[in-house]
Amino acid sequence: MARRTRSAFLENRTARLKLATRKKPYTAQIAPGIFLAYRRNAGPGTWSVKCSRWLKRFALADDHEDANGESVMTYWQALERAKRLARAGEGNSEQPISVAAAIDAYEADLEMRGGRKYNATQLRLHLTDAFKSKTVALLAERELRDWRAGLVKMGMKPSSADRIGRSLKAALALAARNDKRISNTTPWQNGLKKLPDSEVARNVILPDHTVAALVRASYDEDADYGLLIDVLAETGARESQVFKLTPADLQDHLTAPRLMMPTSRKGKSRKIEHRPFGDLASLGGGAA
Repeated sequence: MARRTRSAFLENRTARLKLATRKKPYTAQIAPGIFLAYRRNAGPGTWSVKCSRWLKRFALADDHEDANGESVMTYWQALERAKRLARAGEGNSEQPISVAAAIDAYEADLEMRGGRKYNATQLRLHLTDAFKSKTVALLAERELRDWRAGLVKMGMKPSSADRIGRSLKAALALAARNDKRISNTTPWQNGLKKLPDSEVARNVILPDHTVAALVRASYDEDADYGLLIDVLAETGARESQVFKLTPADLQDHLTAPRLMMPTSRKGKSRKIEHRPFGDLASLGGGAA
């Protein structure tokens, strides 16, 4: 059995609390090129892993409360976590990606693919700064599950919490694809599983006179807004599809005008034909 790396001044809380409070962390080499760093604070100290070009804090020390193995750790738990985090990417000197960086990359990917950046911007509103600073590779299933449950406890509908959870899941999955150090995807696959009964089908069909009244009121509000609502009403398309339309998609030179509608993100990259019941030729002026 390999010998454990010991540190007389860090491995127990009594010794740590005798250290002077300072900004510069105390360090112990736990493997070639890998150091466990402890910062002595006025309150509980913090554990970090230090490599050649980066330093990443990952937990509180059990100076004043018992360790839980996740947010509060003993020296031995911190030692193993530091090794795991540093060795997840042998030969990679970049700092491990944080949740905030993962969401930034997700937003950029959505923009590049023509998706809705709203999925990323809305997600940020429901994450604390502390959560966003967490390292993706160190996320635990329980903290992800508790985070989403917290959204519901604050009054959010389960379907909305599930939708925001899916955005976080997509951001973390993208981070794992881009950073091979993130080898364990189980925490968000299990922790952010779809909530039971979170999707309630809403098949509301408005009578024609109600739809017509909504379209007229939309034009009264603003011409462009009226055009948007008119197209949505005529085609039954998703808002994200209509936003991608260009004047070239309107084929008004035919006997029966047609509108070539981009598919939603759930479909493949192809155009589908819509033949609205209204006068499609009238859309030419608004689209231009």
